[in-house]
Amino acid sequence: MPRNLSAVIDAILFLVVTAALAGTIFIYNTFLGLASGLLWFVMLLFAIDRCKDRDKKIKRYFRDVISNVNSLTNYAIEGLPQAIFLLNSTGRLEWSNQTLFGERFLGRKVEPGEQMTDFWPELPVSAWGSEGEAVFAVEDRWYSAVYRPVVTEGGSSCLMAYYIAEVTEIEKMRRDYADSRAVICYIQVDNADEIYQGLSETERTVLMFSINKALDEWSHYLNCYIRRISDESYVAIMERRELDKAIENKFEVLDNVRLIKGANKIPVTLSIGIACADSDNTANLGIKAQKQLDLALGRGGDQVAVLTDGKTQFFGGKAKAVEKHTRVRSRVVAHALRELMENSDEVFIMGHRNEDFDAVGAAMGVAKMAQKLGLPTHVVLSDVNSGIDKFVDMAKEKGIFKEIFVSEREIPQSIGNNPLLVVVDTHIPHLTAVPSLISRISEVVVIDHHRKSENSIEKPTLIYLEPSASSSSELVTELLMYFDDALALGRYEATALYAGIVVDTKNFTVQSGVRTFEAAAYLRRGGADPVLVRRLFSTDYETNLLIAKTESAAKLYNGGLIVTTCPESENNTSIIAAQVADAMLRIEDVRMSMVLFHIGKDGVGISARSTGNLNVQVIMEEFGGGGHQNVAGAQLKGVDIHDIEDKLVMVCKKYLEENG
Repeated sequence: MPRNLSAVIDAILFLVVTAALAGTIFIYNTFLGLASGLLWFVMLLFAIDRCKDRDKKIKRYFRDVISNVNSLTNYAIEGLPQAIFLLNSTGRLEWSNQTLFGERFLGRKVEPGEQMTDFWPELPVSAWGSEGEAVFAVEDRWYSAVYRPVVTEGGSSCLMAYYIAEVTEIEKMRRDYADSRAVICYIQVDNADEIYQGLSETERTVLMFSINKALDEWSHYLNCYIRRISDESYVAIMERRELDKAIENKFEVLDNVRLIKGANKIPVTLSIGIACADSDNTANLGIKAQKQLDLALGRGGDQVAVLTDGKTQFFGGKAKAVEKHTRVRSRVVAHALRELMENSDEVFIMGHRNEDFDAVGAAMGVAKMAQKLGLPTHVVLSDVNSGIDKFVDMAKEKGIFKEIFVSEREIPQSIGNNPLLVVVDTHIPHLTAVPSLISRISEVVVIDHHRKSENSIEKPTLIYLEPSASSSSELVTELLMYFDDALALGRYEATALYAGIVVDTKNFTVQSGVRTFEAAAYLRRGGADPVLVRRLFSTDYETNLLIAKTESAAKLYNGGLIVTTCPESENNTSIIAAQVADAMLRIEDVRMSMVLFHIGKDGVGISARSTGNLNVQVIMEEFGGGGHQNVAGAQLKGVDIHDIEDKLVMVCKKYLEENG
């Protein structure tokens, strides 16, 4: 077939038209018609010759191109500024262009068959057959890698193609931009009222000078700008690269300031909130930094909350929260809570899932307040509450709170027009007895003694979070003192609150301050029965046997970590876990104890304890939990207890390595 089909068609069309004209001339004039026919025949021969000649030239052209295409392709590939190579399924080199061996890339010759990890170990290796991009560094150079499978006609892939480009200048520019992003830092002296109390003006000035000097040295080390905005507050501005330097040194300024003591011998501690700019303007950045400071203060102070890349990191938290000697805030919160209740037509109260005596005691104390105002009151319990079922059953038998305790299934579908929800002994939404209730009720009050977590109930109407308190029961007891002068506690409400304090203080040996004993004295005057508390805490033979089995299964690790798991049981595993965790701390050289236990069918709980110099709250936050420095816990759903144990040991070991 002729290669130039369009030219042939044009020639045929022309010849047909001229043949028709010659025929027409022949009809009118025979001589002219014969001459025209002869001329047409000559034109036909000429057209055929021209088409053949053109076809030969086209064939010759394509033959020349095809004969040179391989060399042209090879030249183009070899001359690319990108390095291109193919790897087989075992990670060995099959082919590459010469660019790969240049100074900008490997800088040496690599033979086919060599293992990729031998000649370029930094190259990112993905799952076989997947596509993607990555940026990696080799010494002082940066490279961008695009990788994809080479798919054959049958749809299978036996090779991976890599396209590597040097992006050193671009990457340096990007990183320099990221390192120069603005960082706002709010600093506050935690216990200003305490450390300045009773000091003369001279002593106060000397103490303030020592704090300023420590912060000034820190600012010089980080090349940042710092300014004091009040006697106890500072603001600092730095670049991201300086923040990374501070993170690398674990914010040593906290330790340096903690060494400062005034004439009253009270150590100084700082809380710092930091936010790093991403796409926010300066105003939003300042708001975020303030929120981080509030978060650090809510966790008990003496720590740093850093917001970078949308995630919050915590540093410090070595000092215990300082107990406040005045109850001014308790009185203010009590009056605010009463006002909220008076404006409500129904009150719901709940604690954390798998309630303990502190949660149920605080809930009963709040319920007493609501009952004093004559409001319909519901104490919502989770489906798993084996730890306090003995007390709940006893209260129901005595006719006390019989109609108040409800489960999730018994919550009315239609609640009042102005309901109030009071959450006690937790501030983390997914740990509450019924998380869905938080979204159904707009007015939410939070009363908790745990250090504040990043994942907390959003925008509560009122929050009373005091990490220095021994328990939520202690906080509620103080609120009862100011709620109503005519309020009189009954024996069971007072005993429930007293039991909550006893449980969380380990019989007044942990986190017990002056206000703890004052609250206990108030409850004793209100009718709290220590004999009944001891009866509630008593365990049967099977439970004691389970405690012994749990302790005997413990594993001791280097650094003072001991971990064990409770056997599956229908008994009060949460209480058993807490008792075992406390008991194992009495073993010589043990600094941190962890006990895992089953919750329901697919839940796992962790009870964590430390001797005080290690912060188990930070570890429990890795598992969505929280607590105090030396007493914390976590609850997880849909996980395997053995997998959680392995992860727990790994996290604890890492923490011990970093904190000694």
